[in-house]
Amino acid sequence: MAKRDYYEMLGISPNASSEDIKKAYRRLAVKYHPDKNRDNSKEAEEKFKEVSEAYKILSDGEKRKIYDQYGHAGLQADLGAGGGGFTGSDFDPFTIFNEFFGQRSSSGGGGIFDNLFGGRTRVREGQPGSDLRYNLEITFKEAAFGTEKEIQVPRYETCSNCRGSGVKSGSSPQTCPSCGGTGSIAVSQGFFSMSRTCTQCHGRGTIIKDPCKECRGSGRVRRTRRVKVKIPAGIDNGSHLRLAGQGEAGLRGGPTGDLYITIRVRPHPIFKREGDTVICEIPITFTRAALGGEIRVPTLNGKARLKVPPGTQTNKIFRLRKMGIPHLHSSGRGDQWVKVIIETPVNLSAEQKQLLKRFEEVGRGNGQPKARDFLNKVRQIFGD
Repeated sequence: MAKRDYYEMLGISPNASSEDIKKAYRRLAVKYHPDKNRDNSKEAEEKFKEVSEAYKILSDGEKRKIYDQYGHAGLQADLGAGGGGFTGSDFDPFTIFNEFFGQRSSSGGGGIFDNLFGGRTRVREGQPGSDLRYNLEITFKEAAFGTEKEIQVPRYETCSNCRGSGVKSGSSPQTCPSCGGTGSIAVSQGFFSMSRTCTQCHGRGTIIKDPCKECRGSGRVRRTRRVKVKIPAGIDNGSHLRLAGQGEAGLRGGPTGDLYITIRVRPHPIFKREGDTVICEIPITFTRAALGGEIRVPTLNGKARLKVPPGTQTNKIFRLRKMGIPHLHSSGRGDQWVKVIIETPVNLSAEQKQLLKRFEEVGRGNGQPKARDFLNKVRQIFGD
């Protein structure tokens, strides 16, 4: 039976770059690895062998040139001449897999293989601490003009007694006897040889026989710290603040996590907010609306005077420039909108009722353009 084309096995074109070859192998090797295909291991094993063989050839510049020019026959000839190549017992797909995924990143961190199939082969590197979240409630005015709060944060901190090592003073970690300090144990699985995280040292490569009494070997202790939080002017409900390095301490020298503050703004009894605009509703008498005059309105900076022109209608909105919320992280402020609501008087005295009746008789048909326009439309429709 003719052997499949290597490019076809990896699902790439003959013009694929070295990076394309790596990406294709990474995806297919994980997809067909026997550990992920226990219900269909035989077929997956064949696919795994195919993509490993294709990667081994195409990732080697010299072998790829031979293959591109002469195909599989050229590789066989090259093997016969002592040029390398692999077949039968010389070919171990798991070795290829382990070499590829066991590579360390250029930054010095763990290899890609560390996170495959739920295990880690070596975890000596420090692990970052967890991020923390805190809900902080502030007043409407504090949100508008900014403030500084002090909160109490319970968190894990590096043990000051052992400086995070987890080891008793004067002692030191010992090499794990189960894995010999590698952090992993080889497990044979039929055709393959798998690396598993050591269960005794949990991948660290060392064990602590004399743990620190304060942290009991964990390297961290629980503490409650006071943290100052600076609230910027103009912050809104639901906003988040990030305090770098104020989260939980990392393990084995890993970086500290961050603290995220979620802002909750208490509703104000008078003001409402839309973006940087403050909205306030003010009730006025119908006489003030009809005659006009000056009223005092509340603002974030205290009371302000507002002129109401004669004949003001209910729901009329007036704007007070630059009396709203300060712009977040920039200069300037929004406006305040004042919405006047004309209040109908209740519980009238006999004298007030007489005066209103007299007012209605004297002013019938005058000064009420909307009512007059409405009556005209009614007459046109019904002919009354």
